[in-house]
Amino acid sequence: MTPFTSADHYRILTSMLAPALLMAATGSLLVSANNRLARVVDRLRQVIALWKLDPSENRAGLDAQIERHRHRARLVLRACLLLYLALASFVGTSLGLAADALLQNVRLWGLPTALAVIGVLCLLAASAFLGREVSLSVRSFDEEIDLELNRPHRP
Repeated sequence: MTPFTSADHYRILTSMLAPALLMAATGSLLVSANNRLARVVDRLRQVIALWKLDPSENRAGLDAQIERHRHRARLVLRACLLLYLALASFVGTSLGLAADALLQNVRLWGLPTALAVIGVLCLLAASAFLGREVSLSVRSFDEEIDLELNRPHRP
C-alpha cells in the first residue's frame, strides 16, 4: 500500500463533493415534502371536522375531499420514503468513494456509482409523486372554490 499524498486527499474530497451537493438538494426536498404532508394533514382534519358537523347532503362532497386528501398524503409519504432512500444512497456513495480510495488493494468496482444512480432514480420517482400531489392539490382547491361559490365544478 502506497502512502497518500496531499493531492490524493484533495482528489478524494473533490470526488465526495458531488454526493454532498445531492444530499443537500435531497434534504431541501425532504423539508418541502414534510411541510406539504403537514398541510395535507391539517386540511384533512378540517374537512373531517366539517364532516362531523354536517349530516346533510354535503357529506358526499366531503367524503370525496377526505378521500382525495388521503390520496395526497399517501403520495407525499411515498415521496418522503424515496427521498430518505436517496439520501441514504448519496451517503453510501460518499462513503464508498472514500473507502475505494483508502482501500487501494480492495476495489469496490462500481458500488459508489451504483449507489449514486439509485439515489438519482429515487429523486426522480419522488419528484413524480410530488408533482402528482401538487396536481391533486390544485384540483382539490378548484373544487372547494366551486363548492363555496355554489358553481358546478369544471374538470
